[in-house]
Amino acid sequence: MPAPFAPDTLRASLKPLVAGQPLSREGLAYQHFYGLDFPQRQAAVKRQLGRFSAEGFELVSQVWWPDAPPVATLFVIHGFYDHMGLYRHVIEWGLNRGFVVIACDLPGHGLSSGERASIDDFAQYQAVLQGLFIEAQSLQLPQPWHLCGQSTGGAIVLDHLLNHGEQSPAQGQAILLSPLVRPKGWGWSKFSYYLLRPFVSGIARRFSENSNDPDFLAFLQADPLQPIRLPTAWVGALARWIPRIEGASPSVRQPLVIQGQADKTVDWQHNLEVLKTRFKQPQVLLLPEARHHLANETAEIRAQYFAFLDTFF
Repeated sequence: MPAPFAPDTLRASLKPLVAGQPLSREGLAYQHFYGLDFPQRQAAVKRQLGRFSAEGFELVSQVWWPDAPPVATLFVIHGFYDHMGLYRHVIEWGLNRGFVVIACDLPGHGLSSGERASIDDFAQYQAVLQGLFIEAQSLQLPQPWHLCGQSTGGAIVLDHLLNHGEQSPAQGQAILLSPLVRPKGWGWSKFSYYLLRPFVSGIARRFSENSNDPDFLAFLQADPLQPIRLPTAWVGALARWIPRIEGASPSVRQPLVIQGQADKTVDWQHNLEVLKTRFKQPQVLLLPEARHHLANETAEIRAQYFAFLDTFF
């Protein structure tokens, strides 16, 4: 489907997020295309679109404010191949809870700069998260700060909790949706990486049925911001990150973990065992029919896990 906006042009036109730049015609078109303007809500949602720099990347970020005075802030960290435009359900849940919601496109994703879907080291993701914290501090977003990460976004959150959890400015709840530690079939994937690395820089992406929502699957196939290749550099960065996380010192943090048992993207049984040994009594909700992309599962499945989350806030 043709996009009503030009990603590079839109990014170049943006001022720093803290400047509170009014949305341009192209910015409005982008947000409307992905439903990030929430036209169905009774009152217009106050929102900002801007950029910040981290690790040499120009990162596009957004903030949404609830109707009433906010009670907390929710940081939403998207998954691999994803971008902010796919997270309207999670953002709206946060708004309904009275949270300010802040998010950014990761390097190489969505509107942000960088080689598509690539990264040299997962430490760069931590630098991006720290940059997002700085933006939130500059905007004086209210505490407590809660974290929510889907898949690779979940990996970024759990990495932060294990290595900076006690010093983190985000001392609220941490939500892990289908968190990545190891992908499914990791042994074969790692072997293929070392075999192919000398010869290719990437392989064609295969779109999987990662949700029970057929409308989402159709939209994903046509989404103009979807990367179409899997870079070998990203797989190499993952290969170096996994043993560091699996060998990390335990944390006293207690994340909320939501996992679909029909997930064919991550090795969720292994991952849950890792989380149970790295964290102090994580609260786990298993959803028998849910697939990987929990942020865009069916309305019924989303209702189940949002009800679970509501009990902790």
